[in-house]
Amino acid sequence: MLEDAVDLQQIRRALVIKLRHHGDVLLASPVFSVLRNHAPHLEVDALVYADTAEMLSGHPAIREVFGVDRRWKQLGALARIRVEWDLLSRLRERRHDLVIHLTDHPRGAWIRRFTGARFGVAPHYRDKDRFWLSSFTHLYPMPRGRPRHVVETNLDALRRIGVYPGEEERRLVLVPGAGAEAAVERLLAEHGIGPKRFIHLHPASRWKFKCWTADKTAQLIDRLQERGETIVVTAAPDPGEADLVRGILAGVAKPVVDLSGTLTLKQLAALTARAKLFIGVDSAPMHIAAAMQTPVLALFGPSGEQEWGPWRVPSRVITSEHSCRPCGLDGCGGGKVSECLTTLEVERVLAAAGNLLAAIP
Repeated sequence: MLEDAVDLQQIRRALVIKLRHHGDVLLASPVFSVLRNHAPHLEVDALVYADTAEMLSGHPAIREVFGVDRRWKQLGALARIRVEWDLLSRLRERRHDLVIHLTDHPRGAWIRRFTGARFGVAPHYRDKDRFWLSSFTHLYPMPRGRPRHVVETNLDALRRIGVYPGEEERRLVLVPGAGAEAAVERLLAEHGIGPKRFIHLHPASRWKFKCWTADKTAQLIDRLQERGETIVVTAAPDPGEADLVRGILAGVAKPVVDLSGTLTLKQLAALTARAKLFIGVDSAPMHIAAAMQTPVLALFGPSGEQEWGPWRVPSRVITSEHSCRPCGLDGCGGGKVSECLTTLEVERVLAAAGNLLAAIP
């Protein structure tokens, strides 16, 4: 045991902070499960951006999800102060004994100080100043050299205080909810599609440089349909994603079920849970599919699959042989187009889909 381990039996309330995008928040979901499993009496709250709260709402280990509205910066100075003060006051009222901060966002340091939590855990970044370093009682090192999956990095915050996760506790948790489940059941019934009778294709990402080409995606759809597969396409209600889907569907020989821009995140989870295979790129929907234990076929380009790949689900990851990947850049030369993705061959993706489908009982 660590000499400075935290005795969870002496902790009443904990706050876990993850101020990042949707997929990042979902990859933090095991932290809540582990805390609750190791200390069933513990009340565990979450602080995330408000638009990502659906990734954690309904999680059985979370008591309350607090949200930070990303639009607060658009407010006037006085309104901004009121919003900030309201959030900090509500957090302080909860009297958290432990704050676990999972990113380098400076807000975490302020929150730990303002709430007066006895213990604070955060990543140890070498470039952080004295204010950051002195804001927490426990700092955990970030991986160097060989990449480490983000889920495990998040769980390192618990290891640092002497809480070691079991294998089964590391699964992603996402609860669609009864409303989303019923809505998707009705939607699939309207299209005459039964559960596990379709492939869920989500070709887009909020980041264009993470996307495959429209023409190759259309070719993949054609080849899968020739094999008798039913394809359901989704995308976020975003103009860029809508443009990509339009380009894809303009090139397919036969119609697909197009649900792009029509589903909530919870409904997307309920949909992918009923698919026999998910195909997509490095994106939040890919992580949602993994959380719902749907086999995942993912195309990776500039981002690293060792850190961000499908987590604990039957999967295949398709990558190129470019020596420069994963570079983390927004396209080659910053041009929003990643050749390590655009050069991926349809035949490779098709073969991987066939292998995954063949392995499904």
